[in-house]
Amino acid sequence: MSRQNISSGAPWEPIVGYSRAVRVGNLVSVSGTTATGPDGKIVGVGDVYAQTVQTIRNIEAALAKAGATLQSVVRTRIFVTNIAEWEKVGRAHGEFFGSIRPATSMVQVSSLISPEMLVEVEADAIVGE
Repeated sequence: MSRQNISSGAPWEPIVGYSRAVRVGNLVSVSGTTATGPDGKIVGVGDVYAQTVQTIRNIEAALAKAGATLQSVVRTRIFVTNIAEWEKVGRAHGEFFGSIRPATSMVQVSSLISPEMLVEVEADAIVGE
């Protein structure tokens, strides 16, 4: 089976040794994604809802490079630094996935790679035949 590594162009991908997404066959796995904007800065500093929206848009862009869409997503994993704000994160997730309804989980972590990051999301998708 062929393998397609998709890069976001982030400078740390080759340093850490990962890809934004990987497609093997009809499976696409998107790495933990944050609200990093095109300029490399965090979008929505201090606003977990805005960060979740940007994060899912970043996932959508990675999926597109792999020939998939949000409709293809079957699983998401959501990591938050403050579980008390779960409703804001859930509302943003629901705006994108409300009709798709992938399997998901949301867990609190002690921190993400930058203190400005409040949420990180992973996604798995299956592309139709």
